[in-house]
Amino acid sequence: MQRKIMVVTAAYGYDTVRAAGGQTAMLPVIAGAGADGVEIRREMFTDAELSALTTLASAIELFDLLACYSAPQPLFMEDGHLNPQLPSLLQEAQTLRALWLKVSLGHFVHTDQFDTLRDWLESSGMALVVENDQTACGRLAPMQRFNAACQQHALPVQLTFDMGNWLWVGDSPEEAARQLAASVGYVHVKAATAHRDSYRAIPPDDAEPRWLDLLNQLPIDVPRGIEFPLEGADLTAVTRHYVDLLRKE
Repeated sequence: MQRKIMVVTAAYGYDTVRAAGGQTAMLPVIAGAGADGVEIRREMFTDAELSALTTLASAIELFDLLACYSAPQPLFMEDGHLNPQLPSLLQEAQTLRALWLKVSLGHFVHTDQFDTLRDWLESSGMALVVENDQTACGRLAPMQRFNAACQQHALPVQLTFDMGNWLWVGDSPEEAARQLAASVGYVHVKAATAHRDSYRAIPPDDAEPRWLDLLNQLPIDVPRGIEFPLEGADLTAVTRHYVDLLRKE
């Protein structure tokens, strides 16, 4: 079965999306490029857009796209407790008819609330994927600890493997793939290159060979999300180039 290619709306840049009229305005571009779906970003909503998720869900369906939902929230708060906003985020994802909700790990300390998390997931019917972000909480060691705990307790949570983010936290993407590949349910595709005192995201075919090679170290059948900058006069053509590339690689 052909792997699914999602396009992250943030790949077009906040200013471009806002000037176009919001994330809904990017749907014809994404559909026209032949992508399978769209990753909707909560942080890019206005208050009015956030209150109109049903309308957005209908638009996504009209363009025959799948949806996933990303919220800039940690699963665990600084005190180690579950994020109390998670049930409402799961409900928002459900309203969008998303395949999954994506959050970052946050401050995972213990498994005391795994039963609560299991209940929240079961009652929502929504899948959850946890991403390695660009904070200390997204380093390989805590991600491994959380993943091992999920396996031990049979918690139905998979990982979003953000290829480039490992560099931001000083870890090896290749080592992360070796340790976590079996639990990856979604791949955020982006290469990274040194930029001033940090890094910046770039397309994988405009970077060192290691980045396209890294894709081969990850599950070949899980969805891939385009999260590197998509820029140019013809955004549909630019997007189509990378949709086709990631279907082949």
